[in-house]
Amino acid sequence: MKRFTLIAGPCVIESEENVNIIAAKMKEISERLELEYYFKASFDKANRTSITSFRGPGIEKGIKILKRVKETYGVKIATDIHEPWQAEIAAQVADIIQIPAFLCRQTDLLVAAARTGKIINVKKAQFMAPWDMKNVTEKLVKAGNNNIMLCERGTSFGYNTLVVDMTGLVEMKKLGYPVVMDATHSVQKPGGNGTSTSGNREYAEPLAKAAIAVGADALFFEVHPKPNEALSDGPNMVRLDGFEDMLRRIINVYDAVH
Repeated sequence: MKRFTLIAGPCVIESEENVNIIAAKMKEISERLELEYYFKASFDKANRTSITSFRGPGIEKGIKILKRVKETYGVKIATDIHEPWQAEIAAQVADIIQIPAFLCRQTDLLVAAARTGKIINVKKAQFMAPWDMKNVTEKLVKAGNNNIMLCERGTSFGYNTLVVDMTGLVEMKKLGYPVVMDATHSVQKPGGNGTSTSGNREYAEPLAKAAIAVGADALFFEVHPKPNEALSDGPNMVRLDGFEDMLRRIINVYDAVH
């Protein structure tokens, strides 16, 4: 029996070795737990806090790495784009094309992503109400794609702080598309370290459990073997070696409410 969908992987492609370690482990975990799984990694992080922050290998090298991951481990791929011209290139390997929260109202980006025919996972902007995602879905549908996922990743609540309103997931589900809970980005403190983002990874599990309890269809996690040494989003990423146990506890919640 397949339960919820799992989208998980490192924030950014740090190296091919790092990606392979995570992909191999996540493949094993998702098969044991009978979860539909997408390996997620970014080829470029264009929205880092500082101009000196690590961004990734870029689209050309990054797509080649993701292609080898797909072929080697037999996993589906999720990756994000930041500009319309990237959509067609990303679609060569991606099963899910992800739209970053800051860019979810960018019409040209949405249309370009929609025209690939891939699943489009749109992260709700930190400044948007959940019901306003209706306008986002209409842009995608009018561009010819209704294979849509809507993703919660926290709402701005004062400076450097995000909160998650679980009723927002319920509201987005009313739009008729699967809803994703991004448990790790939701525990960020944007810009909280001055030149980088901080976060509270210990809250990722409770948020994921709550989201499953109110009906989330998928969970998104960023995972890393050594989060404290990660080149992007370390404070909010969860440790790879404890991730399976975390998922089992979340599955207990899923089984209790289904």
